[in-house]
Amino acid sequence: METMFWSVDGKIARLELNRPHVLNAMDNQATIDLGSAADAIAREKNARVVIITGAGRSFSTGMDLKKLAANKVEMIYHHRFERALRVFETMDKIVIAAIKEYCLGGGLQLALACDVRVAADNAILGLPAIKESLVPGLGTWRLPHYIGLGRAKKLILSGDNIKAKDALRIGLVDHVVPIKQFEKRLEKIARAYLANCSEGTRQSKQLLNRSFDLEYDPFLKKYFELQEIAQTSSDHAEAKRAYREKREPVWK
Repeated sequence: METMFWSVDGKIARLELNRPHVLNAMDNQATIDLGSAADAIAREKNARVVIITGAGRSFSTGMDLKKLAANKVEMIYHHRFERALRVFETMDKIVIAAIKEYCLGGGLQLALACDVRVAADNAILGLPAIKESLVPGLGTWRLPHYIGLGRAKKLILSGDNIKAKDALRIGLVDHVVPIKQFEKRLEKIARAYLANCSEGTRQSKQLLNRSFDLEYDPFLKKYFELQEIAQTSSDHAEAKRAYREKREPVWK
């Protein structure tokens, strides 16, 4: 695609934002491409883990401010972008954001729609939309889920950026690794999640996505429904065989 490309290698899909000359800032075409990539990856039945990266030195600085200043960003941009993020958030795969250097604005919104955030130790994260008199998308909804309402208000209403170590401390990212070992450590982390990616994992993701939305009783009903899917799956049968045979399970 014009602004990014994706591929599948075995059970791992990879999506790379590819506008390194503007630190992977996203223009109108990028929102179209992101939606197309999300839909295509969601349909990849064999893929179990998705890694999202940025070409060059940074993950993404979010909306292309030059296009914004030139009045080339319309409301349809936000609609397309949020739809793409929701596909990543709800697809039956573990989605990992691989964050180097800048992860700002829409870049952080994309990372928040992922299940896991792996940051290099040089990462800088923030939602500076208010400095453009804009709302930072559904970062206003996702960010409090991860770091709490108070911290989310501080980050969003100040527009300040934070470093990787502070992001780890407050739960904004899940792993921080040295930039010099980033690719190697990222691959190791992704393989570790892949090793645990069973039917139970996929159903757990769906439940976690509903954990702030449903009251106890409907959530309990949904849990029983998804637990039955997990417990009657071929992966669960494989888990029991592996336990009896004293070996690691091999998931489909």
